[in-house]
Amino acid sequence: MQSVRPNRIPPHNLDAEQSVLGAMLESREAIANVVEILHSEDFYKPAHAEVYETILTLDGKGEAADAVTVADELGRRGTLESIGGKPYILGLLDAYPTASSARHYARIVEELAQLRRLVDVGAKVQELGFGMPENVAGAIDRAEGLIYEVGNRRLRESVQPIHGLLTENMEAIEALYERGASVTGLASGFPDLDEMTSGFQPSNLVIVAARPSMGKSSLLGDFALHAAVRENLPVVIFSLEMGRHELVQRFLSSEAKVDSQRIRKGTLQEQDWPRLSAALGKLAEAPIFIDDSATVTLMEIRAKCRRLKARHGLGLVIIDYLQLMQSAHRSENRQQE
Repeated sequence: MQSVRPNRIPPHNLDAEQSVLGAMLESREAIANVVEILHSEDFYKPAHAEVYETILTLDGKGEAADAVTVADELGRRGTLESIGGKPYILGLLDAYPTASSARHYARIVEELAQLRRLVDVGAKVQELGFGMPENVAGAIDRAEGLIYEVGNRRLRESVQPIHGLLTENMEAIEALYERGASVTGLASGFPDLDEMTSGFQPSNLVIVAARPSMGKSSLLGDFALHAAVRENLPVVIFSLEMGRHELVQRFLSSEAKVDSQRIRKGTLQEQDWPRLSAALGKLAEAPIFIDDSATVTLMEIRAKCRRLKARHGLGLVIIDYLQLMQSAHRSENRQQE
């Protein structure tokens, strides 16, 4: 495989790597800060990754992880000389920042590691393209998945002490109290439902379930209209069963309060036209995006949502309906997919 510029040096910053290790050799606080951010493979220089792993090993045993003990452990492993000997380990202390700034340097190392992974993914995407795959859509799915995995590797500080969480929650509760509103999330447009749920909360997965032909799609359309027209929040609808024109007609009918059968058949009455004109104006300004692809995978939906969020923001994602969504990889049963 040919790369665009095979002679280019991958992104890295050896000074930042040395600063991180120097801080860890001087402070257990720095070790605690850095370990939440970095893995050994995030270091560009293999010797730095070896030192990092040794520090974590000693610290994990409850032993001191300073320049002397780390050099001694590396000597027992037989890797000290290949790293540069004891003088190199002691030299890391010269780059020692404060324990609090160790996190900053660790972020630099992490971000550059992300860029190197992106470079690697670029090479893999090239291979996919030059491989002339029969399933082009599947190859595109795979390429998007590879890029997504790069971003998803970013380690989040998911383990947090409860006292910090309590403080955040109390601040949120106080803010809600000051607002004095019963709906704390995105209103559905149905007051009784909002009273029970307090609205759709960020990151909620809400499944609307009912027997066929009970009005699920109409209900989802009402949710979309309220969010986009009343709340001015961007909404994307993946309509896997209903075409975009039929969906827009439903929106016009709902917003204009005009019978959908009259719109569908063209048997409109004189008083319907002003209502349709007003509804048309409102909908034209509403941030609603419609995708009526008959076949769409979760990977494609995720990629499209990421692009929309980057360009317009995103307040609500609606999929109508889940059973029609395809999996990029076939499984033994539909429930697992």
